[in-house]
Amino acid sequence: MDSKSQFTVDIISKVIDGRISINSAATLLSKSRRTVERYLSRYRQEGIRFVVHGNKGRIPANKITESLKKEVQELIQTKYYDFNLQHLAELLLKNEGIAVKRETLRTWAHAIHHVKRSKRRRSRVRKYRERMESPGLMLQMDGSPHRWFGGERSCLIAIVDDATSDIHAEFFPSETTEGCMKVMRAYIEKRGIFKTLYVDRAGIFAGPKRSNFSQMQRACEELGIEIIFANSPQGKGRIERSFDTFQDRLVPELRLNNITDMDSANRYLQEEFIPNYWVQNVMVQPKSQHSAFKCLPPELDLNTICVQKEYRTIRRDHTFSFDSKMYVIDSPIRYSIENQKVEIRCQFDGCFSAYFGHRRLDITELAEPRKCHEYGKEVQRKIEALELVEQLGSVSKAARILGCSRQTLYTYQQIMEEEGPIGLKRINKPLKRSKNRISEDTEDKIIELTLLNPHGTSIQLMKALKQQNITVSISTIQNIWKREQLNTRELRIKRSQSMDIEV
Repeated sequence: MDSKSQFTVDIISKVIDGRISINSAATLLSKSRRTVERYLSRYRQEGIRFVVHGNKGRIPANKITESLKKEVQELIQTKYYDFNLQHLAELLLKNEGIAVKRETLRTWAHAIHHVKRSKRRRSRVRKYRERMESPGLMLQMDGSPHRWFGGERSCLIAIVDDATSDIHAEFFPSETTEGCMKVMRAYIEKRGIFKTLYVDRAGIFAGPKRSNFSQMQRACEELGIEIIFANSPQGKGRIERSFDTFQDRLVPELRLNNITDMDSANRYLQEEFIPNYWVQNVMVQPKSQHSAFKCLPPELDLNTICVQKEYRTIRRDHTFSFDSKMYVIDSPIRYSIENQKVEIRCQFDGCFSAYFGHRRLDITELAEPRKCHEYGKEVQRKIEALELVEQLGSVSKAARILGCSRQTLYTYQQIMEEEGPIGLKRINKPLKRSKNRISEDTEDKIIELTLLNPHGTSIQLMKALKQQNITVSISTIQNIWKREQLNTRELRIKRSQSMDIEV
């Protein structure tokens, strides 16, 4: 019996003895007169046991069993360790058939010290911006590099409507122009052309890194879409918060479904996560039902807009260069288009086509002869020597001019006829051994002792050679090690071990 219960018993006993009145007891106990009268009735029947509540010691009817609690805690630690509490409650009901409220899960997670805590940062006051009134007035686009699935990082590129939070997203290896164009094209095919695109100042969207030009900016201009640049991540908070949701919910779901490749991740994102969760729980109704989306005009073709375009100048002979190759225009052209610009439309699969105005040109790649300098300057000089022989018609005159022997030129001619320029590259001049260079036997001895004791230093090797009446300097040993790729201890040990294996 605690002190409060003892005090209640003392007051009620004094009322029974007639020492205080019922009204005074009600004032002292902070109870109503009717409650004090019930206490008196129960005191006369049960004695001082009236103060003990009838449910004391009883198990609550709605208490969750300890076995279920242990089962859920084990699931939290092993299977659902990276889910937040609300997401965990939903999946326990969906996958395990266990209905537990979020706050109960919070208590159980705290008991095993397994709770994701929010980051505490000093917030900065920013001006709140209302959503756009109609869908299609403004869309936000960005990419989020993260370890979404598996062990490697990938990028989720998403575009979201500011008015309704309608979203389209796809996984790509990195945030590139190709990925952004594919996501924008997919959304336009699904909804239509929107009015403005709100993005950050990355180079993909014609930020400072691109000197205010990019393929995305060019494509948006052709579609009539205005690009707005945000001065801070908080400015496009709609897309930034969507990435927080994706990282919090999509990552553990991909892990739970054993998804480790990009194709499966995109399939799950488009067919499961966005329709079943995002559309039902995140999307909102716009203030105005009037849509700002416009249908794609028939004169606009996304296949010719959502591509990478480059321009080349046409030469006098109606040729142009692209990707280190020469191409000639085969299409019949009545007048010369010298110094005009030809438009190269590069598809993201590697194919490209050339256009002049809105007319597609027939082009053919020119197979240029291989240049001699591709084999090196030394081969170029040998080929020039053979050309001089042909011009003079005499090997002797060419040898006197070049300052070489006739036999050298005869050798060049024979190799050129049999193997071509690549054969001239294989001609190696014999190396003359220096008079001051140590003998080959001594070099072999140094290498042999080095491999016998790969942990030894050059000083230790020099002393070992002196015991065999061989005198060499430390620099000589180090030069031999460097020439034989034994200049580090790891290389010497590796060579020694390989020699042991061969033996």
